[in-house]
Amino acid sequence: MTPRTLWRAAVSAAAALALTLPAPPAGAAPTDYQAEDATISQGAVESNHAGFTGSGFVNYDNVVGSYVEWTVSAPAGPADVTLRYANGTTAARPMDFTVNGVAGAVGITFPGTGAWTTWQTKTVRLQLNAGTNVIRARATTADGGPNADRLTVAPTTDDTQPPSPPGNLAVSNIKSNAATFTWSAATDDVDVVRYEVNRGGNILRVVDGNTLTATVDTLTANTTYDVSVGAFDAAGNASQQSNVVTFTTPPSGDTQPPTAPGNLRSTGVTANSVSLAWNASTDNSGSIAGYDVYQGSTKVSTTNSLTATITNLTPNTQYTFTVKARDPDGNASAASNAVTVRTSTGGAGGIPAYDRDIAKVDLGWSVAFLPDGSALVTERDRFEVLRVTSTGQKTTLGTVPGAVTTTGEGGLLGLALSPDFATDHWVYFFHTAANDNRIVRMKYENGVLGTTSEPVLTGLAKNRYHNGGRIRFGPDGKLYATVGDAKVSGNAQNRGSLNGKILRINPDGTAPSDNPFVSTGGNARYVWSLGHRNPQGLAWDSRGQLWAAEFGENSQDELNLIQKGGNYGWPACEGTIGDCGGYIAPERTWSTAQAGPSGVEIVNDWIYIAGVTGQQLWVTQINSSGTGVGTPQAVFSGRWGRLRSITRTPDGGLWLTSTNNDRNGGTPTVIDNVIVRLRFS
Repeated sequence: MTPRTLWRAAVSAAAALALTLPAPPAGAAPTDYQAEDATISQGAVESNHAGFTGSGFVNYDNVVGSYVEWTVSAPAGPADVTLRYANGTTAARPMDFTVNGVAGAVGITFPGTGAWTTWQTKTVRLQLNAGTNVIRARATTADGGPNADRLTVAPTTDDTQPPSPPGNLAVSNIKSNAATFTWSAATDDVDVVRYEVNRGGNILRVVDGNTLTATVDTLTANTTYDVSVGAFDAAGNASQQSNVVTFTTPPSGDTQPPTAPGNLRSTGVTANSVSLAWNASTDNSGSIAGYDVYQGSTKVSTTNSLTATITNLTPNTQYTFTVKARDPDGNASAASNAVTVRTSTGGAGGIPAYDRDIAKVDLGWSVAFLPDGSALVTERDRFEVLRVTSTGQKTTLGTVPGAVTTTGEGGLLGLALSPDFATDHWVYFFHTAANDNRIVRMKYENGVLGTTSEPVLTGLAKNRYHNGGRIRFGPDGKLYATVGDAKVSGNAQNRGSLNGKILRINPDGTAPSDNPFVSTGGNARYVWSLGHRNPQGLAWDSRGQLWAAEFGENSQDELNLIQKGGNYGWPACEGTIGDCGGYIAPERTWSTAQAGPSGVEIVNDWIYIAGVTGQQLWVTQINSSGTGVGTPQAVFSGRWGRLRSITRTPDGGLWLTSTNNDRNGGTPTVIDNVIVRLRFS
C-alpha cells in the first residue's frame, strides 16, 4: 500500500456508491458485501494484488479518517461482522467500527499478513437494528486501513452475557480542563471491545477494550464531576458501572470576566410573573457557567439557559431587571441593559407561583394523590413509601420488598394508583431489583401498606444509568411505563427488548390486544413506542394525547408527542441531530445542560416539566390544534436545585419535588430535599 496520487484520489471519488441488499431472516446464512461496491472516503478501488474476491479491493489512503462504509440489512440483534483484508506491512493498522454513527467496536487492530496477496479475516461483534444499517470501518492512524476485500455479516444471538464491571477506577492528574482515569479490566465470556467513561449518563470518552486508561481534556474549570466506567462486549452487552470517583477541577486562574449579556427583554407578562430572555455572553475560557437575574439589587434567579421567568410578583406593579453572566472561575460580567416591566392587573395565567413548603424528604421521586387529598411519595434510595398530607405531616408506610439501588439512577422510582383504587386498593411501583427493573403492585388498605408485592412486569434490564422509571395510568385505563435503554443503545430499536421504550400494559400485567406490535408476541407485545434513550415524564392533554419527556445523550433533551407504534430515533437520532430521516421529530428540544427533563404534568393544556440538570421548571402551552407547543419558559431557576417530579393536586395546585445529591446513590440518611406547593393566579 502506497500513498495516494491525485489521479487515484479522483478515481476514489468517482467510485463511491452504496449497496443495499434484502434483510436476511434470523439465523440465515452470512451475507457478503464487496468493498468495491461500498461508499469509500479517501481510498480507491484497485485490482493489482491477486487473491481478492469480486471485482477488486479498496486501498485505503494513508491518512487518519479514511473509511469504507457498507449499507447492509439485517434483523435486530448482534451480528458477527467479518472483514477480509490484507496488510503487506509489519505495522498493525487499527480501525474503529461504527453502526449508524454509534461506536460499535473501537481500536480493532489488523496486523500484517506477510504480503499484499495474503488475505486474512478479522471478526467483530456489532449490534444491528432491524432493517437498514450503515457500518463504517474507519482508519485511526496515519497509516490508513488495510486493503479491504469483503465484509461478511452473520446475524447471531448466541452472546447475551454482559462483561463484569470494570474495577478500581481512580482519577489522577486533575487539571482545570482535564483528568486522567485508570481502572482494572472487565472480563467477558467472549471479549471486551470498548470502555465508556461516563459523567452521569453522558459519555466523556471511549477507548478500545485493550486500554485501561483515558485522559479527558474537555472538562470545565472549578466544576464537580462524578465519573464511572462501563465495559461493552462485541455483542453490545453493557456491564454494570464501575465504582464512582468524585472530584472538583481546580480554577484555571482566569480573572477576565465574561462579556455582559445583551438585549435583555421581556417575552411575557402575567399578573404575578415576568418572562425574560437575553443574548448569550462570551468568555475567554470558552464557556459560561451560568446567568444571574437581578430584580433591582436582589438576585432572584440563577440559570444556565438564556431565559427565566420571575414569579410571585404583585399585579399591576413595575419591576426592573438586569442579568449578569458568570464564567467557571466565578468572574461576573457587567450587568446587561435594564428592562422595566409592569405586571398585568389580573387573570389566570399558565405560570405558577410559589405557595408554600409542604415537607422535607430524602429523594422524593414520584407523587400520587389519594382520594382523601393526601399523597403517596416514593423515596428513591430509602425504598420507602411516605404518606404526606397537605399540611406536611409525614408517615412512613413501609418499604417496597426487593428494591435495591444501582448507586446511580435506579431504586424505588415510579408510583401510580389503580384507576379502581377505591375498590381494589392497588398501588403500582417501578423499582430496581437484584437482577432487573420491574413493575409490581401492593395493597394499601385502611392506611396500611402491605408487606408483600405482586409482580406485574419483570425483566426490564437495569444499569447505573438509563433506567427510566415513570409509570402512570392513561385515560384508557392502561398502565404506561417509561423504560431507559440501560446503556445499551441498540435496545431502543429492538422490539424484542423492553428497554428504550414506552410500554403499555393492562393492570394485571398482560398485554392489551390493541397494542401496535401485539401480534409479534414476546416482549414486543408490550411496546407502545420505541427509539427512546431515557424517557421519564408522562402526561396526557385534553385531547387524550400522550406527551413524554426524554433525557438526551450529550446534545439535546426532548419533549415528544407520542404516537402509537411511533419510532423516535435513538440511537441514530438525538433530538434533531444525527440520521433523523424517517423518525418522529420532537416537539421541542433543549440542550442537555438546560433541561434534563424528568416529571411532566399537564393542566388545561399547559405542560410543566421538572428539569433535573437545568434545575428549573419549564412551562409551555400546547397550541390550539394540539400538534405542538409554544416557546418554553424557565421558572424557579436554581431555587430548589434538581427538580424531579411535578404533580397536579386535588385542590388545583402543583406539588414539585427536588432530588439533589442523587447522582451516586444519594444520601438516604439526610432529609434535605423539598416538596413545595405551587399555585395558579
